Amino acid sequence: MSSQRAIPCLLMRGGTSKGPFFNASDLPQDIATRDKVLLAAMGSPDRRQIDGLGGAHPLTSKVGIVSKSATPGVDLDFLFAQLQPDKDNVDTTPNCGNMLAAVVPFALETGMIAAQGDTSTFRVLTRNTDMQCDITVETSVGPVNYEGTARIDGAPGTSAPITINFLDTAGSVCSGLLPTGAVGDRIEVAGAGFDPFAIDVTCIDNGMPLVIFRADALGRTGYESVADLNADAELKKRIEALRLIVSKQMGLGDVSAKNYPKMTLIAPPRAGGALTTRSFIPHVCHDAIGVLAAVTVATACVLPGSVCEGVAVMPQGGAPTVSVEHPTGEFSVSLETDPNDPTKVTKAALLRTARLIMRGEVMVPRGLWPQD
Repeated sequence: MSSQRAIPCLLMRGGTSKGPFFNASDLPQDIATRDKVLLAAMGSPDRRQIDGLGGAHPLTSKVGIVSKSATPGVDLDFLFAQLQPDKDNVDTTPNCGNMLAAVVPFALETGMIAAQGDTSTFRVLTRNTDMQCDITVETSVGPVNYEGTARIDGAPGTSAPITINFLDTAGSVCSGLLPTGAVGDRIEVAGAGFDPFAIDVTCIDNGMPLVIFRADALGRTGYESVADLNADAELKKRIEALRLIVSKQMGLGDVSAKNYPKMTLIAPPRAGGALTTRSFIPHVCHDAIGVLAAVTVATACVLPGSVCEGVAVMPQGGAPTVSVEHPTGEFSVSLETDPNDPTKVTKAALLRTARLIMRGEVMVPRGLWPQD
């Protein structure tokens, strides 16, 4: 008997993220054992993840777990797991809209579901937060078509479009859309390595818990490069101190070992969008912006009194499409609002792409999961 255990998986890009996808039935049912297996598969904890599939970055240290759904009206269940290169925790609390884009392609590739025609739409339940969405993919070629002209910033080339319609995202992790009960809060922050400061923030969760604040409130422009922000040790200390304080007001408790809330700096737009963003996830500046973070930022833009007011340049009339600028491009979110309450978002739709990169088996030490 081999000293290693083989587990079937597909390595997939979903949006601007990447990681292995597993059929839930191929992983241990015991959560503690499952997490040990996932850590070994990804090569964590190790900054380079040299002994696993991880790509030494939070965006490439993600895992998708998929199964047929037992929920009426739902086709697939998806559990997202965020790992960190140099940590030994597996976080299944937050969502990931980028990895979500690869769920239906994975299920089609593995025969879990069957194509419906030239295009196929399936309802997916994200088990992390009980969020449902309808995902449409092109299925005119093979189990799923990956070639096309759709382009998303943060991923090279073009691909077939994948449309995600989120059905109900408010309060995905927090108690509601505005977890502090206010559209704006002023937070007093004190800590080691920097002078005390006060800052205006909007705490919001429309798919992803975010703390949004103006970059100039911390003496930055909001147009800095990702490399410059990641090298800005003083800024990161201040942001983390703010995160640890405000998370308690958001009802999230101690988040020192959590990947949320994400911290988002905003500034006026530079490339024709609604506003510019720089997102920390939570300690590393994102090269782009997460899907559900973009949905949440776009939502904040339509809320009177949020920190986005006076910064965002919004389109006039009708259902807004909010272009969220980020370090490598932009992310457009189409919002539908309640006719009786234009601040209440009833639907958020966006475009992603995905690709199957490799199929096979990942090897983990048999001692982590010895049962046959």
